[in-house]
Amino acid sequence: MSLPLDNDGFLRRECPHCIGQFKWHHGPASEEAEEQPSPASDYCPLCGQPAGLDSWWTQEQLDYAQGVFAPAAARMVEDELKAAFKSARSKHVKFSLQGGVNAPGVPSPLIEPDDMVIVTSPCHSYEPVKVPEAASGPYHCLVCGQAFAV
Repeated sequence: MSLPLDNDGFLRRECPHCIGQFKWHHGPASEEAEEQPSPASDYCPLCGQPAGLDSWWTQEQLDYAQGVFAPAAARMVEDELKAAFKSARSKHVKFSLQGGVNAPGVPSPLIEPDDMVIVTSPCHSYEPVKVPEAASGPYHCLVCGQAFAV
């Protein structure tokens, strides 16, 4: 499953603490960024709180992922049930799957607007983020959480 990026290559994220949305660059933003080790956690540029790398999904992204994977999972369950009962046939047990599993359709792809403004922390300038235009700061470095003003 892939998620859309804006025209600058940024991916929308949502802080699990303040629920604020921002964007981080998807993939290395520069050669310097490519040379850096992967962090164990990132910091919210809006509230400065850290969270694990798998904690930043927006609700829309989670709903989309569920919509993409639910039909495939339902088909797998149906296939497994058919296979299990096909091999377990006997004179005393009869199994018939009527109508199949009712799986929802795949959702429409997400669209990422070109909103927000790029800010760069002075301490780790190789990791720019985008913040809402209405946000006033201070902002926090994605890598270390240090506060900075723009």
